Amino acid sequence: MTRDRVLLLTAAASGAAGLAVSGYLTAVHSASAPLVCPATATVDCERVLSSPYGVLPGSAVPTSAAGVAWFAISLVLVGLLFRHPASAPLRRLLVGWAALGLISVLYLVFIEVVVIGAICAWCTAVHVLVLAFFLVALVRWLSFEPKWQSPT
Repeated sequence: MTRDRVLLLTAAASGAAGLAVSGYLTAVHSASAPLVCPATATVDCERVLSSPYGVLPGSAVPTSAAGVAWFAISLVLVGLLFRHPASAPLRRLLVGWAALGLISVLYLVFIEVVVIGAICAWCTAVHVLVLAFFLVALVRWLSFEPKWQSPT
C-alpha cells in the first residue's frame, strides 16, 4: 500500500470517528438524553453543551450538527481523492476544508476554556479528530509527488 493510500485511509478513519462522535452529540441533544460524561470542575460536558454556544446562532440546531456536516463532507472529499489521487484541485480543496475545520475548532476551544470555563470531553475528542484530519491533509498535500509525463 502506498504512503498516499495510508494517508487517505487515516483521514477517512478520523473522519468516520468524528462523524460518529458528532452524531452521538447531535442525537443526545435532539433526544434530550443525559450525556455519558464525567462532571468535574474542569470537565463538564453538560455545562458546555447547554451553554448558548451549544446551538448554532439564532437556531435550535446543535453545534454538533455542524460537526456532522463537516465530517460528512470530509469523507466525500477523501472518497473523491481515492478515485482521483493526483487531482490538484481536490488536494487543495481538502487542505482548505481541513483548515476551515481547524479554525472552527480553535474558536470552539477558546469558547470552552475562556468563555464557559469548562471542557467537554466529547467535544475535545472531535477537536482532536479535526486536528488529525488537518495534519493528514497537510502532510499529503506537502508530500505529494506528481508523476510527470513527457510530452509525446
